[in-house]
Amino acid sequence: MSAESPGQNEHHVRVLKRRFRDWRGQRPFWAGLFTLLGGIPIAYFPYASLNLGQMTVTMATTGGAGALIIGVLLVTLGLTMWFHHIVRVFAGVAAILLALISIPVANFGGFVVGFLLALIGGALSVSWAPGEPAEPHPDTVRPKAPAPAGDRSDVPFVPGPPYSDTVSMTKKPIHSEGGGSSAG
Repeated sequence: MSAESPGQNEHHVRVLKRRFRDWRGQRPFWAGLFTLLGGIPIAYFPYASLNLGQMTVTMATTGGAGALIIGVLLVTLGLTMWFHHIVRVFAGVAAILLALISIPVANFGGFVVGFLLALIGGALSVSWAPGEPAEPHPDTVRPKAPAPAGDRSDVPFVPGPPYSDTVSMTKKPIHSEGGGSSAG
């Protein structure tokens, strides 16, 4: 083990930060975060109480159960955008619809804060598309296969079992008593 070898003395926080950045880049991270944060005030405000000295102010309404359901669904959709990014369009459309429904049901959508966060998160999820894989840099060296017998020294290395480049086909007569693939 040499002190000059790369990666050996790399700090674990830097490694975790790089892994998180790679994970975040493969999914609609910000869409999920906005949707998740939008669900919290929608679910919280109908059950919250504010104490002003001796006076307690509560926002409990008949829509409390509906607000709780909408908030929990938005949090679930935000997590779905992170961990099942294949259904990002469905989750985005559902988040937009739930944000719109939260206006009359959940105290103006969590006092407009939850509504706006969920609406932005849903729109980001619908518009997110996975990135194209990066093309290799021209300075990188691609491994070559060992040269086979012959003049094929420029064939790139392809992993897998070796197959020949030619295909041989044989003609088989088709009989009227059962076809060309009859077993009897």
